[in-house]
Amino acid sequence: MAGIFIASTFSARGQDRVEEEPLPSSTDYTTAQTDLAPPPTAPTTPLGAFDSKSVMTSSSENVSSAEPRRFHYSLRLTVRGVYDDNIFISHTDRVSDYYFAIEPAITVGFGDIEGRGGNYIRLDYMPSVILFVDHSDEDTVEHLIRLEGQYRFSRLTLNLGQEVAILDGANLNSTLDTTGLLANVDVSARTRLNLYTTRLRANYELTGKLFLTGEFDASIFDYPDFISSEIISGGLYINYNWTPKVVVGIGGTAGYDFVDDPNPDQTFEQVNVRINYQATGKLNLTASGGVEFRQFDGHRGERVTPVFDAGAVYHPFDGTSVTLTAGRRMLNSGFFADQDFATTYVILRIQQRLLQRIYLGLAAGYENADYFPTARGVSATRNDDYYFIEPSVDVLITRFLSTGVYYLHREDSSSFDFFSFYDNQVGVRATLRF
Repeated sequence: MAGIFIASTFSARGQDRVEEEPLPSSTDYTTAQTDLAPPPTAPTTPLGAFDSKSVMTSSSENVSSAEPRRFHYSLRLTVRGVYDDNIFISHTDRVSDYYFAIEPAITVGFGDIEGRGGNYIRLDYMPSVILFVDHSDEDTVEHLIRLEGQYRFSRLTLNLGQEVAILDGANLNSTLDTTGLLANVDVSARTRLNLYTTRLRANYELTGKLFLTGEFDASIFDYPDFISSEIISGGLYINYNWTPKVVVGIGGTAGYDFVDDPNPDQTFEQVNVRINYQATGKLNLTASGGVEFRQFDGHRGERVTPVFDAGAVYHPFDGTSVTLTAGRRMLNSGFFADQDFATTYVILRIQQRLLQRIYLGLAAGYENADYFPTARGVSATRNDDYYFIEPSVDVLITRFLSTGVYYLHREDSSSFDFFSFYDNQVGVRATLRF
């Protein structure tokens, strides 16, 4: 799915124009998130973490779309054929099969939907149809819907995003992977999971260098077959444009975590320091770090733990892109009663363009999941080390068609053998852009 993104745009006068934009990665996940929407911030980002577009940007900046009044749309269709040697990501029952994935995508919007600097509204819809050759009872349809918008007043900027992800299956190697790690390590099995995420950001300019950021987040992790949870939180941060290249901020976030019985509900508070460093036109660094204080409704003492979120984007040469993200966050276990887990992760993605038509990609990631009890008398000893690596090659055949091949290896080493697995996939794919 590498190559260029073709988007047709219509102006009020009915003029058509075709835009070509290089994609920063040839991997399924990054391509989908770059083409259609920014990466989701829950559950992949700690509450109160840094948001490079809406948190650390002063509303006084003169950023506007080159086409502020244009209506935009784009259509894309990706078809993949994959051999998977462990379709259930099981430790003991390794079953192989071939499957086909049909993954269309549509984007419609008005305003600055690409740069997201000016006013805009944007809707993305990506279904994914998975069809197995020998295990048709594992066939599934997944959906990702994202609605977002932004409006700028003279001193106030409002940004609202709503995302719905309907996931069903053991394989997250698709355009609908919401973790970036290509697996739900907590459950490590065929899983139905519905994610509902709401984000509201309000930036208010106090002076030319000082601005406030108010935040509201709501997330629902709906497991029809396991333990569901809901999280709401709000935060307030004060930010300072230290230099033209450096913005720093400090503030706090507080929230409530509703967890299905028999798990106790939880409250938490975070104190975070943030920084955005635009080192050069080729390098951008962001980071947020702090401490979380978590309480458990009368069941155990307070837990204090560090949290952080960091990212870097580097374009050393024309056609070369390197993206690195890392973080640590607390999540409710969907599988174990009275347990949460701290997950620490790092993800690297590299793409190199050759001869204007060939795209070499490499994605790799590591995650540690360390479980802890949320109630007295509960023993939580599970600890997982998970990693994946995915090299790929894609070729741009025409302006509208690209094809490629990729290999994925992912492996989880758990202190509980039941959750350990390794999985290999080899896939070919073709993407048609309209």
